[in-house]
Amino acid sequence: MSSATVKLRQPSDGDGHALHQLVARCQPLDTNSVYCNLLQCTDFADTAIAAENADGNLVGFISGYRPPARPDTLFVWQVAVDSSMRGQGLALRMLLALIARVAAQGVRYIETTITPSNAASQALFLKAFKQLEIPHDTSVLFSSQKHFAGQSEDEELYRAGPLSLNSDKKILQD
Repeated sequence: MSSATVKLRQPSDGDGHALHQLVARCQPLDTNSVYCNLLQCTDFADTAIAAENADGNLVGFISGYRPPARPDTLFVWQVAVDSSMRGQGLALRMLLALIARVAAQGVRYIETTITPSNAASQALFLKAFKQLEIPHDTSVLFSSQKHFAGQSEDEELYRAGPLSLNSDKKILQD
């Protein structure tokens, strides 16, 4: 199945358990409780996107939220794509569709954190920023030593924007 035949939609409460299973299959993503996934699919549905295949199975998901202190920002928390769909551009398609939806609601900046070893996520976000023609900066948000007691890599903050009318047109064209 190609990513073009996958339906993108806003998640619902019926997606919580399937999301939990999807994330568990997408190592090394951190799993959360099913309850947390239910909240991602309900309370944060406006800032998330689900991808389902023709059989109705969840094969992709992006969770995010708008930080209360920065309502003009979408923070992308997690991107999960089933192994059967990888390498087909589904993650980029989901990300651009989600950005288009939240841009219409006033979001002008995109943020995420990525570990230095996660080349796939770096490539995804840099490709999206390039396609949208928006500048970005990176900085360490959570340090390995200070925040993770040396047990995890740094979490580098990628902040891009502002989205412009030109960016919005690029989202809609692709």
